[in-house]
Amino acid sequence: MIRVAVVGGGLAGFSAYQTLRRGGLSPAEILVFDESPDPSAAWARRARAIRQTHMRSESDGHCLPTSFPGLAVREALRTGQVTPLLSSVANRYNPTVRQFLAHVEDLRERSGWDESVRRVRIDRIGVHREFFSVSRIEVPHLLIATGHPGLAMPDELGDDPRAVHAYEPHEYAPTVTVIGAGLAAATEWLNALASGASVVSIRRREPERRRLNVPREWFSRRTLDGYHRTGPVERAAILRRLLAPSYPPGARWDEPLARAGERFRVEQALNGSEQVICATGFRRGFQHDPLLRTLVAECELETFQEWIVLDRDSTVPALTDGRRTLALAGVAAQWAFPAADTLVGAKYAARGLLARVRCRTR
Repeated sequence: MIRVAVVGGGLAGFSAYQTLRRGGLSPAEILVFDESPDPSAAWARRARAIRQTHMRSESDGHCLPTSFPGLAVREALRTGQVTPLLSSVANRYNPTVRQFLAHVEDLRERSGWDESVRRVRIDRIGVHREFFSVSRIEVPHLLIATGHPGLAMPDELGDDPRAVHAYEPHEYAPTVTVIGAGLAAATEWLNALASGASVVSIRRREPERRRLNVPREWFSRRTLDGYHRTGPVERAAILRRLLAPSYPPGARWDEPLARAGERFRVEQALNGSEQVICATGFRRGFQHDPLLRTLVAECELETFQEWIVLDRDSTVPALTDGRRTLALAGVAAQWAFPAADTLVGAKYAARGLLARVRCRTR
């Protein structure tokens, strides 16, 4: 019997799946809908494009359903060295991309993931009084984890032959302009400089310097409780502040820029560079996700600006009751959890869903 369906088989759906499995559901009770069976494919493709070598997340940035043991503990056990543990205690441990992808592949094999995946693209969800229908399958509990709704490109560069998005494969020209100021942009500054290029950074604002994409306190219950007491206007303002571009502090980033001298400069507008790299991230808002946009329109769901309004457990109020549950995970769930676009955020949403699955079966 299918008890839960997950629409979206990227890292958010994969991490949520692990939480559901630990909660007692078997692979036969979970259906995952995605065109690709590889949960890391999209993320790994973007990481390769920007030559990313290390994760921004720390030891607990993994897909396992519990924080401990994290990747630092696993590396220490594998290598017999205590350095990863000491770095983790000081919040200075960042696993390599290779380590993270190996972790995902190992967990994929052990968890029964491939047994649950159905390689189908879902364009519409049927909503009924006691269940949802997904690809003609009736299911009482549904988690939508469709990920980012496409890459964001400045409108004025749509037809510019010099322009490429940072998350698409590319090399580096002798002169490069990088638009953006977040982690992808900072990574591209260093990549282009290392290739010998002269680099211009174009940014609307100075980036914040923080180790994590979302500050650590936003993962705490105390901060979340205060967040959940906010009204829509204040909550949207908080989210916009947290979405501001940032990259980590430290010599790893600062020293190459200092050594570059005149080969790196900040300007306010496009110039005559041979190449323009748009490190402008992703489109924002449910309006850019065809599945969510259709669901909002057909079910008249409550929204505020670019977000779908959710309960604190990441469920959609109008489509969740004692008989059925619809929850969001990943970037679309930021209304419930500001750090929803993290592996921890995906597990947060899955725990809320799991509590309702258990409640209904008692």
